[in-house]
Amino acid sequence: RRFISLNLPFGGSMSASGVRSVSKFRLKRLVESLAEKRGRGTELISLYVPPGKQVSDVTNYLWEEYSTAANIKSATTRKHVQDALKRLLQYLKLFRKFPENGLVLFCGAIPRDVPGSEKIELYSMIPPEPVMPFIYRCDSSFYLEPLWEILAEKETYGIMVMDASEATYALLTGRRLDVVEEITSGVPGKHRAGGQSARRFQRYREFELNEYYKRVGQYANNIFMTTPNFKGLIVGGPGPTKHEFVEGDFMNYQLKEKVLAVVDCSYTGEQGVKEVVSKVPEVLRHVRYVEERMLMQEFLKQVGREAGLAAYGEEEVRRLLEQGVVDTLLISETLAAYRPVVRCQSCGYSYIKRIDAGELLKFEKEVVSASCPKCSARSLSITERRDVVDELIELAEQSGADVQIISTETEEGVSLRDSFGKVAAILRYAIQK
Repeated sequence: RRFISLNLPFGGSMSASGVRSVSKFRLKRLVESLAEKRGRGTELISLYVPPGKQVSDVTNYLWEEYSTAANIKSATTRKHVQDALKRLLQYLKLFRKFPENGLVLFCGAIPRDVPGSEKIELYSMIPPEPVMPFIYRCDSSFYLEPLWEILAEKETYGIMVMDASEATYALLTGRRLDVVEEITSGVPGKHRAGGQSARRFQRYREFELNEYYKRVGQYANNIFMTTPNFKGLIVGGPGPTKHEFVEGDFMNYQLKEKVLAVVDCSYTGEQGVKEVVSKVPEVLRHVRYVEERMLMQEFLKQVGREAGLAAYGEEEVRRLLEQGVVDTLLISETLAAYRPVVRCQSCGYSYIKRIDAGELLKFEKEVVSASCPKCSARSLSITERRDVVDELIELAEQSGADVQIISTETEEGVSLRDSFGKVAAILRYAIQK
């Protein structure tokens, strides 16, 4: 049985964004792992219990399902389903009432290799958000849609950058920034064309600019007002054009009410969009994309200093966590590794080896056929598999450090993955090297 805690019991040391970051990372990793599991028949049970549900109601329901499962024609499937239901019923005896956000359980016979090698596995988790409604499903795979829904970013911000010659529209959802449309104005420059009087040219230009504003507003209405969970709009650009547009009646009034800020920037196009995002962290402080960029930029700034408060590399950061020097721990979401404990059953010799997740199965097979370095007996076995990310988070908790899981949606996140060994830290104070 595995219990997965997604609501972290950290003290005041971990920031709210850190708690959300780690919780969502653990949930995503769990869901991806469960998505790979398959039963040989309709033998895998998914159970979602909403808050306020009585434990007795759920156990009675499962006993009814146990009785119904007796009618399954396949003896193997029948046994596996009933064994899984027994395991669930046994586990529910631990509860007098369900947690505040409800409870999610996955249980079933997971094949190991050949038919007959199936083993009952039980996964239990308290979700980071309340689950609704009560769901019981028995299938060849676990039912994960409600968890994918929790993982989905629910708030989207619009970014619009414009001047008199072009406008660019982008959507910022969590960690993802997407440019969705770019248009040009066709408005002539301020210099008068040959043969035209200044006043006539100015009237023509104002007319063209007004038509352009209308077109900018129509695009904004079509893009942003049809976006689910749209939170607000930030408008930017060089010069006064953006103010003229926002102050006029060119957008739908409902969209106009959602304008959060109008900011100056030096560029238009995609570069201008990124500049706007970097200039309004106070508006977008809860958007993960901005949070991650600010965290990584602070780390990179410290790296660039001669006595900067930065460290990177898994082993170096682990050492500093153990010393209590780390203020903020930065972990790439791509880090997937274990530190299995290998022990000799004959002489007690043991060692720990760091292994990437993709190499774990190969390493386990090598251990079984290897001889003990101390007594030469072929009695080595893996007694424990320590997840590297979980170990680092636990060390951070013990030392009061904040923890942030960094995606690869930003350029800075890619640099953490590719240039800094997937693990980095901002330190509390400088240390002697």
